[in-house]
Amino acid sequence: MRNQLIKKCFTLIIFGLTVSLSAVAQAVMNPAATDDEVEIGVVEHLDEYLPDSISLIDEEGKQVWLSDLIDKPTVLNFVYYRCPGICSPLMEAVAGVMDKADIIPGEDYQVLTISFDPGETIDLGIRKKTNYLNLMNNADKVEEAKTGWKFFVSDSASIVRVTQATGFKYKKTGNDFTHAASLIIVSPDGKITRYLNGLYFLPFEWKMAIVEASKGQSGPTINKVLRFCYSYDPEGQSYVLNVTKISGTLILFFAVVFLLVLVLKPKRKESN
Repeated sequence: MRNQLIKKCFTLIIFGLTVSLSAVAQAVMNPAATDDEVEIGVVEHLDEYLPDSISLIDEEGKQVWLSDLIDKPTVLNFVYYRCPGICSPLMEAVAGVMDKADIIPGEDYQVLTISFDPGETIDLGIRKKTNYLNLMNNADKVEEAKTGWKFFVSDSASIVRVTQATGFKYKKTGNDFTHAASLIIVSPDGKITRYLNGLYFLPFEWKMAIVEASKGQSGPTINKVLRFCYSYDPEGQSYVLNVTKISGTLILFFAVVFLLVLVLKPKRKESN
C-alpha cells in the first residue's frame, strides 16, 4: 500500500515537473533544422556573413547597399508593410523594447526594417515608421529612433539573397505571405550573431544581444529560457526574476529525487 501511494505521488510530481520545464526543454533540446527541412520559419545561420550584393531603397528613395549600412551592431527586421498578421505586433514589440532598453539606437546599434514584398514602395514604409515611433513614450528615444530605426524596400533578387543568407523562410499565399516573427542580430562586420524569435523581447535580452554582436560573439537562441525565468512586473515596469516559478521547479526536482531514493532504496532485513 505504501509503495503504491509513493508511486502515485511520484507520477504526479513527474507530470508537474515535465510541464514546468517544457519551455526550457524546447529551447535547449530542439535540434537545429536545415534550410531544406523548413518551408516557413527561421533556420539559424550563426557565424555566417551577409553577402555584399544586397541593394535597398532607403527612406529618401535612394539606392543603398546593405553592406555599407552595417557599421555597428544591427537588428534586421523582415516584414511586409501591408501585412494583416504578425508584422504589426512584431514592430510594436521592437518599438517597445527600444523604448525601454538603456542603449541608444543610432549610436550603440541600429534597426533595419526591410520589406520582403518587392511590390511595396518606401512611402508605405515611411508611414509605418511614423506609426511605430508614436508608440514610444520616451521622447529622447523617439528622437534617437528617427535615425537609428531605418525602413527599406528592395527588389526581388536582393530580397531572395538576404532572406536566404539569414535563413528567413516565408511563402506567398495569395496576395499575402506566411512567415515567422524573428529578428536577426548582425555584428558590425556583417556576421550573424543571434536570433530573437517571438512577439516580445526582454530589455536585458535585447541589450545582451547587441553587446555580444558588438564583440562579434554569437550565441544560440535562449529567449525561451530567459522568459521561463523572468516575469514582467507592470507596477515597476521591469522584468524581475520569477522566484516562485524557479523555486517551484527546484522543489519538484528534489521531491522527485527524494521519492526515487525511497522507492529504490533496498529494504533492511529484519533481524531475528
